Amino acid sequence: MVQVLIVDDDALFRHMLEDMVRREGYQVRTVGNGNEALQAIGVQPPDLIITDILMPEKDGIELILELVQRGNRIPIIAISGGRRAISAEFNLESAKLIGARATLTKPVTREMLRQTIEDALAH
Repeated sequence: MVQVLIVDDDALFRHMLEDMVRREGYQVRTVGNGNEALQAIGVQPPDLIITDILMPEKDGIELILELVQRGNRIPIIAISGGRRAISAEFNLESAKLIGARATLTKPVTREMLRQTIEDALAH
């Protein structure tokens, strides 16, 4: 069974995303930031990572960069809703440039998520 690691500091969004991904038939683990993600990956690498961009401690861009520098080839989907000074589009374009396989803008629909996961795993 495909295992997905969800990385997001917003507990409500993280749980909603977890529920959506589980309903698509995937195993799911969740963590709250990039540092926790690196620990989880070290214990058991997932088949796919879905990460928010703006998070405390280690954000999604830092997480993606570190994984790329380590030579990690786990497909990554970056998600962002942006913040006042930084648009979601800027965050997501940056994530794609450094190694994210796909991007989604918050809020996401279950259909958008399902299709993006399928596409990311297929490449």
